[in-house]
Amino acid sequence: MRNNNFTEGSLVEQPAIELFSRLGWETINCFDETLGPGGILGRETTSEVVLIKRLKLALRRLNPELPDTVIQLAIEELIKDRSAMNPTYANCEIYKMLRDGVTVLARRATDDREETYIKVKVIDWNESANNDFLLASQLWISGEMYKRRADLVGFVNGLPLVFIELKASHRRLEHAYRRNLRDYKETIPQVFLYNAIIILSNGSQSRVGTITSEWENFVEWKKINSEGEKGVVSLETMIRGTCEPERLFDIVENFILFSEAGGGLVKMMAKNHQYLGVNNVIEKFKRIEEEKGRLGVFWHTQGSGKSYSMIFFSQKILRTIPGNYTFVIVTDRQSLDRQIYKNFVNAGAITEQYVQADSGEHLKQLLREDHRYIFTLIQKFHTRQGAIYSKLSDRSDIIVITDEAHRTQYDIFALNMRNALPKAAFIGFTGTPLIAGEEKTKEVFGDYVSIYNFKQSADDRATVPLYYENRIPELQLTNRDLNAEMEQLLDEAALDEEQERRVEREFSREYQVITRDTRLERIAEDIVDHFMGRGFMGKAMVVSIDKATAVKMYDKVQKYWEQYKSDLEAKIRRSYGIEKEELEEKLKYMKETDLAVVVSQSQNEIEELRRKGVDITPHRRRMVREDLDTKFKKPEDPFRIVFVCAMWMTGFDVPCCSTMYLDKPMRNHTLMQTIARANRVFGEKNNGLIVDYIGVFRDLQKALAIYGTGAEGGETPVRPKGELVELLREAVKETKEFCIERGVDLLKLQAEFQAAEGFSRVRLLDDAVESIIVDEESKRKYLSLAAVVNRLYKAILPDPLANEFRSIRKLIVVLANKIRLLSPEPSPPEAIDEVMGRVEGLLDDSVRIADYVIKPPEGKDRLIDLSKIDFEALKEKFKIGHKRMEAEKFKSAIGRKLKLMVWLNRSRMDFMEKFQKMLDEYNAGAYNLEVFFKKLTEFAKELGEEEKRAIAGGLTEEELAVFDLLTKPEMDLTEKEKQRVKKVARELLQALRREKLVLDWRKRQQTRAVVRVAIEETLEGLPERYTPELFNSKCDVVYQHVYDSYFGRGQSIYEMAGKAVGVSDDYFPGIGSKIIEERLPKSELFVSDIVSDGEIEESEKFISVLPIYSLETAAGKFGDGLAVEPEGWMKVDIGRKLDKRMFVAKVVGYSMEPKIPNNSYCVFSADVVGSRQGKIVLAQHHDIGDIDTGGSYTVKKYYSEKRFKRDGTWQHEKIILEPLNKAYKPIILPRCEEGELKIIAEFITILE
Repeated sequence: MRNNNFTEGSLVEQPAIELFSRLGWETINCFDETLGPGGILGRETTSEVVLIKRLKLALRRLNPELPDTVIQLAIEELIKDRSAMNPTYANCEIYKMLRDGVTVLARRATDDREETYIKVKVIDWNESANNDFLLASQLWISGEMYKRRADLVGFVNGLPLVFIELKASHRRLEHAYRRNLRDYKETIPQVFLYNAIIILSNGSQSRVGTITSEWENFVEWKKINSEGEKGVVSLETMIRGTCEPERLFDIVENFILFSEAGGGLVKMMAKNHQYLGVNNVIEKFKRIEEEKGRLGVFWHTQGSGKSYSMIFFSQKILRTIPGNYTFVIVTDRQSLDRQIYKNFVNAGAITEQYVQADSGEHLKQLLREDHRYIFTLIQKFHTRQGAIYSKLSDRSDIIVITDEAHRTQYDIFALNMRNALPKAAFIGFTGTPLIAGEEKTKEVFGDYVSIYNFKQSADDRATVPLYYENRIPELQLTNRDLNAEMEQLLDEAALDEEQERRVEREFSREYQVITRDTRLERIAEDIVDHFMGRGFMGKAMVVSIDKATAVKMYDKVQKYWEQYKSDLEAKIRRSYGIEKEELEEKLKYMKETDLAVVVSQSQNEIEELRRKGVDITPHRRRMVREDLDTKFKKPEDPFRIVFVCAMWMTGFDVPCCSTMYLDKPMRNHTLMQTIARANRVFGEKNNGLIVDYIGVFRDLQKALAIYGTGAEGGETPVRPKGELVELLREAVKETKEFCIERGVDLLKLQAEFQAAEGFSRVRLLDDAVESIIVDEESKRKYLSLAAVVNRLYKAILPDPLANEFRSIRKLIVVLANKIRLLSPEPSPPEAIDEVMGRVEGLLDDSVRIADYVIKPPEGKDRLIDLSKIDFEALKEKFKIGHKRMEAEKFKSAIGRKLKLMVWLNRSRMDFMEKFQKMLDEYNAGAYNLEVFFKKLTEFAKELGEEEKRAIAGGLTEEELAVFDLLTKPEMDLTEKEKQRVKKVARELLQALRREKLVLDWRKRQQTRAVVRVAIEETLEGLPERYTPELFNSKCDVVYQHVYDSYFGRGQSIYEMAGKAVGVSDDYFPGIGSKIIEERLPKSELFVSDIVSDGEIEESEKFISVLPIYSLETAAGKFGDGLAVEPEGWMKVDIGRKLDKRMFVAKVVGYSMEPKIPNNSYCVFSADVVGSRQGKIVLAQHHDIGDIDTGGSYTVKKYYSEKRFKRDGTWQHEKIILEPLNKAYKPIILPRCEEGELKIIAEFITILE
């Protein structure tokens, strides 16, 4: 450990470990872990992520009635190889075993004659003290090709449930995700198969998420026990709130779900507000008799996950509170009913069909039956005027959940619900607070049980803030307020034909003004200009007063869209250089962009709308034929602008939607629900924008007066866009002041740059950078300030107010880009395109980029040859140049080279520690820049000498690595003894390469044992001074080195190093990283154990040998049922019992590399059992046309996207057969019906 009070360990890691210890966790530092049965963890190798010894003890303790044979079967099921599965599906499979127990088929007792299914408990969720909690720090984990060191891993009963990545307190937390966690998931994926939660922290900032969470979905955990606490963002709060044993168990058991989203399976963990809010309701439910059936109103602002809170609530009740509960989920609109039902289905909460009531009688029938969930519209509780709704059930275990419980129609039917279900419990979920006149809501549901308001949501980044922009055209209503009655009618959102006609008839003056053609033309033109001028190019919704106007607006926007494209093409012809490239990109975006109308269907709509001058037919045809809902939700789909009047305005989540164009009078809850479509968190989206063409925000205080009550101090959900301008002004001011403190006057630099020419401009920018990068802290601070300025500037676009900041923002960004290119660290995601692409023009359009272009520093993408450095020339360049910039580049080059050298030979760790100590001392001000540069030069010379040591000693680089392991710490060996050790190192590598390092040798105990024996036999040749104790120690370290460095079939880190094209940055402590390699060449496999049918006994078949088929004949035999004889039989040993479903086939082609090389013999199992998602399969379909074989069969990784049909059955939206080799394109089968695609068999393993 380095002696530095500001390191990650002293400031972050050590306090975290101490807190875990106080919470009841055992803690072990595993940096110098001894492997083997007697080691501190009992692991055989560093690739093991399950602590078998602890797991076995826990299972015995939790299942005392079960014999060891059953316990062993459960362990085998938990640790079986799932590397061929999609990681998320594998995680889901293991999670269910952790939560519900492992089911094994075995004899309960030795004298039992028959096998039965036995459930083996893995975790005691009710009594945390009955479980084993271990926090391992500095844990080395080996993957297939890389070895990584995890900061903290929390094991429960030997299973790695908690993964914690820490950064030093002065490091950006985002780096923990983008540089470390992403790398870990690729290089040591096995540890995440068991993971429940992932925590990222730099001490002052902490976030928690799951294995599928993107950075923006990692969230803070500010409160521990109650909503009333003052939120604190700290690692201590995070650990106490999520890792205290009982809370951890509550979160893992009850607040994790897996949902089938459009892109596959997603793992979701409740956010802090959901966890606290749901537990509030659970506590109230325990006192349900005192509460008289009223569980309260659950107000969590739109976009904060209400429907998932409903799932967490219902699932926790079902799991933890005894009873036969039925949940009745009530909505007031068909679209909401479908959306919530779909969420429950996708999350796996519903396993039965036909639980959506399609009539009042059907609802009564469902309530009389035994269902866990029933979905219904509130209108099913309708009665004739004056009639009393009859009692449906006297059950006290019915829980009614209503969505948006305060809307007007709920008052009408609330009494009916109570009459129908007099003993039921009622809870109302809402995204907006109660307002005056909604007292009936409280009578039915009670008062607030949980509040998560707009300000809390935005502060937590559960949603993004909303800003509005007033763009009302001059031609507008003469009165400031629309007719209140008209607003009320329109507020019902989904108008039927009669209501639309009533709007036209009774409010003809207002309607005619709103729909006047000249007004719509002006708005359409403005929408195109605004949409294309934005900074964040999210999707957009255009909301019109009715269906006819929505179609008209679509037609007009299309017209101006084409006009805008024509103008762009004309500008392109007059432009050149960077400006031309930017315009061409813009034109490409416009040509790709798709626009569509989405409105509800009604009788006689073709004739009704034709009378209004619009043709709905092409739009209706598209709505019927295409899944526009799914297309709009997908960020990568070019469907980017939708025109609506009522649909998709409530209960429709599209995180990539950032802009709402409002041209429809709305108020109260409907208004708030509509604008909330833009408040979802997504990528680099800074905020949502509401563009107002109708005047709903002309009097903001009046429009949002409903939030004056019940908001508990929460701010209004939408703020004037002018506030963004003030934020930008403040950010620019702070950046200017920061630069002034370092001798850089940005305004003066602007003027000087404008007056300068050619290389003088380069010098001005270099001088400024030189002054800013005084030290690491100054560099990081400037980059952070520049990122804020850039983000706010883009958020304001295309507002003319942004012009005030255009020039200064460009200057700030260019300086930041120059600084990033000096840094050894990879650029953050928001800067990559700018840094590696082009630097924006400065000051105005007359200043051309051609005058100054930033180029990557020489050698950035090549490994530096230290022997060829001219140190004298380097010193001279340092003297006359920009010293800090030269030192930064030199430091970067040394760091990249050093990381490779240490990766190839871990005995060089002392060099890494010395280099890091030098950096720490310089950053702490221990010596000035000249001394630092001198020390870098001396250090580079030392590295050069070290690099020559292998050649000087007559060894290769990999032989030197073994030699160092055998002789360090330094041993007093004679020259003769040294030569003997060198001979052993050479002989060992020759012996291993010759026959021992077979494919996947690390995965099988038998092949690992062969390697271990070879090492021990070869090391017997060491000199006599190696005592038995020292000999065993050296066998251990050499075996671990071989395990970490050699992957089989000629692949090793040394082979990869010869192909290295660059280095990324986070493998070793403080600097870290892995080699980025080119795709490795693959060798064909050699098989010698093929025999004919006559050469084997019947008793051997499917016991030690399997039949061989070509892929084509296998498809015919197992897919079409053809009588096909095998081409032969092959002796196989795959480490598991064979059965008659298995066969061997040769896989031809390169599409599944690197896992399955060309011409590999693989074992398959016919009749795929269970989910196919994420599995490698042999598939057959008439549309396939495999690129390597030309056949209608292929071996690929299987994924499917499904939707739930109205008849209660699933339909495949599309099936994706994905290659592992990225040079190949996936095979996509849209709308594939069951039976069209045949899954012939599942890939088991590859044979050597």
